[in-house]
Amino acid sequence: MIFLRKQSGQIFNVMAKYSKKAQKQVKKAMHKKKKGTLRSGSGKKVTSSRQAIAIGLSEAREKGAKVPKKKGAKKTSRKKSGSKS
Repeated sequence: MIFLRKQSGQIFNVMAKYSKKAQKQVKKAMHKKKKGTLRSGSGKKVTSSRQAIAIGLSEAREKGAKVPKKKGAKKTSRKKSGSKS
């Protein structure tokens, strides 16, 4: 567990968002990206660091590591018109 101290003097703990397994997976993906061997699902070479991180987290999810769920599109509810005829 990690403890941080704010400027105001308060001490609080910070829980890890990602497991060690997930961190290692992202580290491997970043290493492959820097080496130039990381490919996306379509087979194209990955050039973005963000994309490399996303691939690493996705692989970690597949292997069962502790990773927060992906943020999906929000569902919007439509209001039904109240006109009676």
